[in-house]
Amino acid sequence: MFVRSAAAGAGAARQQNLPLQRLLSSTTLSSASAWNASFGPTPASSRHIASNQNPNPRPRRRNSFRGLASLERHLATAVEEYRPDAHFQVMPKSIYDLRPISGSPLVITDERRTRFVGTIGRRDGLGLHSGVQEMLCVFDACIQVGRLERAAQVLKRLQTGLRPQDQMELHDRFLEARLVQMQEAAPGTDLGDDLHEWFEVQIRSNHLPHTHDTIALLLKASLIGSPGSMPLRVKRYMSMLERETALESLYIGGLLEPSELTTISRICPEYIAQVEVDEYQALEAEAGEDSHFQKVEKSTSGPVPQVLVTPQKGGSLKMLRHTLAVLDEIPQGSTIQSLAHAEQKEIQTRLEKDSAEAAIRRWKEENQSLLDMGLNSGLSRPSLSTKLYTWQKDLEARLTRELELITASESAENKSPTDLERCEYGPFLRLCSPRRLAATTILSTLSALSMAGVAKGIPLVTLVNHIARTVEEEIRVHKLQEHMTSNSKLARRQTLNPRRLRALAKSRRAPTDAANPGAAQDETAPSAMAEFGWTSTIRSQVGCALFQALMESAKLEVVREHPETKEFVTQVQPAFTHITQLRKGKKIIVAMPNQELIDSMVAQPNAHCLTRHLPMVVEPQPWSKFDKGGFLVMPAELVRIKSGEADQKMYAEAALARGDMDQVLRGLDVLGRTAWSINRSVFDVMIEAWNSGGEIANIPALHPVLDIPPEPEAGGDPSLRRNWMRTVKVAENAKAGLHSERCHMNLQLEIARAFLGQTFYFPHNVDFRGRAYPIPAYLNHMGADHVRGLLMFAKGKPLGEEGLRWLKVHLANLYGLDKASLGEREQFVMDNLDNIRESVSNPLKGKRWWLKAEDPWQCLAACFDLVGALDLPDPTQYISRLPVHQDGTCNGLQHYAALGGDTWGAEQVNLVPGDRPADVYSAVAASVEDLIAKDAEKGDPLAILLKGKIVRKVVKQTVMTNVYGVTRIGARRQVEKQLEALYPDLPAQAGLDYYLPFATYITNCIFAVLGTMFRGARDIQEWLGEIGARVCMSVTPEQMAELFDLPTPDKTEPAQAPAPVVKGKKARRQPLFHSSIVWTTPLRMPVVQPYRRTKTSVVQTCLANLHVMKPDPFDPVNKRKQLQAFPPNFIHSLDASHMLLSALECDRHGLTFAAVHDSFWTHACDIPAMSNVLRDAFIRIHQEDVISRLLAEFQARYKGSYYLVTIKGDTEVAKRISSLRRSMTSKTMMLELKTELERRRLLQSSDPAEVQKGKEMVTPTSIYEECAQASDKVNEFEEARAEEDDAESDGDVAMSPSEDVEQQERAFIPFRPEWWKYADKETGDFSRTIAKKDLTQKTVAYQRTTQVWAPLTFPDIPKKGDFDVSTLKDSKYFFS
Repeated sequence: MFVRSAAAGAGAARQQNLPLQRLLSSTTLSSASAWNASFGPTPASSRHIASNQNPNPRPRRRNSFRGLASLERHLATAVEEYRPDAHFQVMPKSIYDLRPISGSPLVITDERRTRFVGTIGRRDGLGLHSGVQEMLCVFDACIQVGRLERAAQVLKRLQTGLRPQDQMELHDRFLEARLVQMQEAAPGTDLGDDLHEWFEVQIRSNHLPHTHDTIALLLKASLIGSPGSMPLRVKRYMSMLERETALESLYIGGLLEPSELTTISRICPEYIAQVEVDEYQALEAEAGEDSHFQKVEKSTSGPVPQVLVTPQKGGSLKMLRHTLAVLDEIPQGSTIQSLAHAEQKEIQTRLEKDSAEAAIRRWKEENQSLLDMGLNSGLSRPSLSTKLYTWQKDLEARLTRELELITASESAENKSPTDLERCEYGPFLRLCSPRRLAATTILSTLSALSMAGVAKGIPLVTLVNHIARTVEEEIRVHKLQEHMTSNSKLARRQTLNPRRLRALAKSRRAPTDAANPGAAQDETAPSAMAEFGWTSTIRSQVGCALFQALMESAKLEVVREHPETKEFVTQVQPAFTHITQLRKGKKIIVAMPNQELIDSMVAQPNAHCLTRHLPMVVEPQPWSKFDKGGFLVMPAELVRIKSGEADQKMYAEAALARGDMDQVLRGLDVLGRTAWSINRSVFDVMIEAWNSGGEIANIPALHPVLDIPPEPEAGGDPSLRRNWMRTVKVAENAKAGLHSERCHMNLQLEIARAFLGQTFYFPHNVDFRGRAYPIPAYLNHMGADHVRGLLMFAKGKPLGEEGLRWLKVHLANLYGLDKASLGEREQFVMDNLDNIRESVSNPLKGKRWWLKAEDPWQCLAACFDLVGALDLPDPTQYISRLPVHQDGTCNGLQHYAALGGDTWGAEQVNLVPGDRPADVYSAVAASVEDLIAKDAEKGDPLAILLKGKIVRKVVKQTVMTNVYGVTRIGARRQVEKQLEALYPDLPAQAGLDYYLPFATYITNCIFAVLGTMFRGARDIQEWLGEIGARVCMSVTPEQMAELFDLPTPDKTEPAQAPAPVVKGKKARRQPLFHSSIVWTTPLRMPVVQPYRRTKTSVVQTCLANLHVMKPDPFDPVNKRKQLQAFPPNFIHSLDASHMLLSALECDRHGLTFAAVHDSFWTHACDIPAMSNVLRDAFIRIHQEDVISRLLAEFQARYKGSYYLVTIKGDTEVAKRISSLRRSMTSKTMMLELKTELERRRLLQSSDPAEVQKGKEMVTPTSIYEECAQASDKVNEFEEARAEEDDAESDGDVAMSPSEDVEQQERAFIPFRPEWWKYADKETGDFSRTIAKKDLTQKTVAYQRTTQVWAPLTFPDIPKKGDFDVSTLKDSKYFFS
């Protein structure tokens, strides 16, 4: 039984206010019972509307039951059992307070996860997919475009693959669509007989549990159908409803007009009740008010002055200006914020939905301007936009023909493979007009190429998936617009989210078929049409169809000089093609643009972006549902999940339904309400630097000059030519990377120009760990240094004395003095005041002092602010809008030190008060230097060369990422990168040409130092890895019940496989380890790690056979990734909770707040207040026993599970188990598990004879429990880390057998100093012989292991140290 949704509860609440409530008999609805169970009997004054007060009161607006969240914080959110008292409880005193955890954890059952997974038969001759999800998508598309014949074919086929309740929901949608056709049919056309026949044949005869909606649709069809049969049909259908609640359920459903209800009551007077028309209309208006925005008249004031266009960019800004053309309607001298709120919302709504049309308008205007001048827009010289308009027209015509071909294919009797494929993707192309499809395809293709690097092309799989996703998003937005402007109630219902319909009228979803009393529907189970989104197969087919049409339509006239005649020759060439390339040893299909198009995109970078990815000009919509919040029109998801990751979405929706994520939602709302603007002073300097074409700060040069050695002579040493070609390739890749970076920065500057003088906002959502990110992708405060330098708060505050001080500290931090004391940082600024003033007055032609800073553009912004303050008579009165940062000291280690109570570690990360900021990176560097010095004294040649070279920068990145699970090979690469930058001649001193021995040696030293310096953190990390390893190898009680037909805790009968069995489920009846690691953050957000071993399948498309990932809820977990990621992800979930809790508290105190993970921003004057908030939030999180709470959650979540223990093969217990197995007749692990379950049952029996029998049974598990030692087990966490190293060594590269051994050995075998004497005298290469020898020894040591089933228990928590987290209140360097 699943948890009941909050929306359903809201529907029940609304019911209390309806006039028809008085029709209820003593047998109340289930929702009312749930209400009474939670709050007690409802007083009559609240249950009924008193007739003597107001006979027609307007229903109150539905309240959100998320606001009634519990004082107790559940371990997660319970889904398996519904307890009313666990869901509707009193709100805590403040939303900023943490709530204590209690209750049972949320577990998404396998039945819920697999309801729409699997296949039904095979691809048939009608061109229908075999996958259940694909067919659901096709059905939805056919319903929306009115292709009901094909929808009927899909629905008939789905009868063998869905639950009866899900089938009934699809039948209701089909009947609604058929009813719309009846209403729109020509006079004299009666389609009602088909509808009634469908009900009798497809629903009644199959004993499906029809709903109140079904009856309402049939009644409506009877009323508008043949008058002769109308009374009989009305009476028959009304007899299928319960007499006491019949009219009320029809009234609440909203499908029947009041006049139609009156007609029904005349035909069936026994059901008569007073239907209050005003109340019905009021309810309908309330239900639709969330989706409508007030229309505003266009402003008649003068236009806003245009910003000066950057010379070399031509008309690239016009893309944004056309898209943002609504800004021109703002009265001159005004901003968007000066308009009425309704006008602001109208502007934002138009910005979100006008992107495709704006692009078409721009292309058309530029093309027309060329025609007016008598120029041919097809030639290569004009701008790219003129070509795009020609492509758009040609592609629109091509797609129109494609739709005609799809219709012909669907009607063909003997379908060819091409016909079958068109039948599969055809319904989705019909969802959007050819005009919008063409524009969206062009925009998404150019956008994907720009992001991937236009010169090198893009894998076809990536491109078609990007095109299809963009089209899918465009269709969703367009359909929502149609719903907003539709006048037809039934037409609106065709595009409404089915969950919203159920929330508006919960009671009508109860089955009404008396023949199926046990078919009660679970209100919280996902509906059959619950916004699946297109599957990877559908995206591949749709994307390929659109890209193929684009390749056939988009042409370029290329003018080239003939090499011999020197005459110019014109040739028409396709703008795009696809080729096969060898990348990393694998053949992949790559979409390549024409070289002429590449040159055009390089010379004229265009802003090919959708405005729905831009900042908002009004405050974001508060989050209320998983897919409702942020943008006004564009759907956005609360949690960022990849396609196919269904578990995280189901857990999040269940948590939302009972109010567990209220603090997360409100925290995101706080971040979204922060108002931003563009710093004009920094923008002007940046534009000047950009237009110069030179390399300034992080801006790449327009024409970078890279050193390429001269080409060796032909016929020379082949190795020299190979080395030269390798060098040239590296240079070309570097140049392409710089060009791609410049193109991206160009787009960011265009957006910044478009928003000059305006206030804008960044709506936020979270990733699966709870970390917040801004949704607008191109320009946001999480960008690089130049983007952060451009942004400032829209609202300013006077500096004050404290603000002036913190502004100076902030400037010093940006320059790189963040490890000095606060006083020293202030003094640094005062000592460099002349440089600061010169940076402001002459930033590009002076000394350029600001360019030497670690973050130059942000440093320049701080210089402008400080000089502006100091130029005033009273600097403290300066109105500052600059965000001032407070950054944590290696925030991951801060959390680890608090979790482990590690006093020494806490001192290194500033959790303990001190006179100066502790620098953990310098401390580690000094310890590593000490180890190297000791080895150097022993004569180690590596140590001698490295002595004195270990500086802070060498170890910083590795120390920072160590707590986030960096592997040894990853750490080695980090160190190697730093050594290359700092000591380019180091290998030559040892006679080598690579850094491998040095980097590996230093990495081993860093890991050794960290293991001793942060012992508490290491213990917690290893404990997390161990409990994660057990979960990944576990089998749940639900799985075991299905495997062995055993009773489950909530059932007394053996578990049965759900019927009907979908093909493919049988294969899942295996002990697949698909239990992902799930936990709950301090803010009650459930976190589900998404790492699974997803299979790849071949999808046949019109272009090529594509290898596409097809996620499945029952894919086995990727154990290596699960284990490696669990400790860092757990820490990320803690720092995310800290940030959101701080945001809520800052908002309560009236502070402006922004954050980049562990860097928190506010006004300079508010830094002291925010600092107190940060400390208080950190203390509140860690004063709870976080680790004990996690252990309790795991014990409850995985109760009754078994896991496979891996023990070393040479231990005594392994030998005894092996001996027992040799004497057993059944030698499979599954039979061993079944035998062990039987032994457990006997031991727990109340019959002494059975208990004695259980004691006498000897199983591998009983032997393990009797004599196993902790040292007998293989350390799964360390093994996973080793596997990670091995996997990272080759990645996706397919090596030849001769290369495989050498490359893998050199990749992951750690270097030991004693190997130096084995180095090759000529090449210095030592790794091959020694590494191979070590590999053999390692394999022999661990090749013998034994696995045995054991009850899933968890090790004891490591002993906590004596560090008191409350002492950080006095640490002024905790965040500084």
